[in-house]
Amino acid sequence: MRKLALLIAAPLLLATACSGASSAPTAQSRGGSEAGAPAPAAADSFSSISANSGNAPDKGIPTVVVSGDRNLILTAKIDMRTKDPWATSDRAQAIAGGLGGDVLNLSQSGTADTRSASLTIRVPSSRFGDALQQLKSLEGEIQTSGVTAQDVTDQFVDLQARLTAKQAEEQRYIAILNRANTIDEILKVDASLGSVRTQIEQLTAQINSIKQRTDFSTISMSISTLTALPGDTTSKAWDPAKTVGRALAALGAMMQVFADIVIWLIVFGWLPLLAFAILIFATRMRRPTAPTAPTV
Repeated sequence: MRKLALLIAAPLLLATACSGASSAPTAQSRGGSEAGAPAPAAADSFSSISANSGNAPDKGIPTVVVSGDRNLILTAKIDMRTKDPWATSDRAQAIAGGLGGDVLNLSQSGTADTRSASLTIRVPSSRFGDALQQLKSLEGEIQTSGVTAQDVTDQFVDLQARLTAKQAEEQRYIAILNRANTIDEILKVDASLGSVRTQIEQLTAQINSIKQRTDFSTISMSISTLTALPGDTTSKAWDPAKTVGRALAALGAMMQVFADIVIWLIVFGWLPLLAFAILIFATRMRRPTAPTAPTV
């Protein structure tokens, strides 16, 4: 009976072993997909940036299209001229604030006719293209502009791998520390654990710095006054006050010239009169006297 029972149970055992072997790779493949699941989430944090280049040739600001699977530090530099640089810089600040960004620095200088401004704004990288589009709509003339993208994907991945390794090393030291029996062992493990934790803090700071620079993009702007071209009267409006001022200035200049002439006449005007009097006197002295008639 035992032999018969073994003969019946043998096929069942073989079937169970085969099914277990076939299910093992499936479980492994599922584990691999789960281990790789954070990667798409990380890629989603750096969403793709696409800027429409419809009006790029008119305003002179280049556009950029960036793939979403790379970690990029985006920067832009714009030099432009406008009629009122201060007002333009204020509108640029409003654009940054409306897109969820802020202003890193701002400088305004000059007088009414020679104003200038420079500022650096920061906007979310996901709105970098929108910021460029809105800056194109500002009134003015673009002189020079440029967009740069620094790829830090490899550096970011390397720092994350090193951080993971150091965190695992920290856990090993903690486990060793819990098993230490002597003070000497505790001090040695504690020193090594402190060193590892310092490296973890440094790596975390570097990762946060890179992430902040990739999450936010900077745009530097330099704005100067747009001077009117010779003969361009389209932007000039008649101002009676300026006309009166120019007329009064001309009248003052004419009065000054007249006063100068009077002073010169007072100081030197008697010299021609003296010369004329001397000439008349000399002429009379040279004139011969008529002979007198004899008396009878």
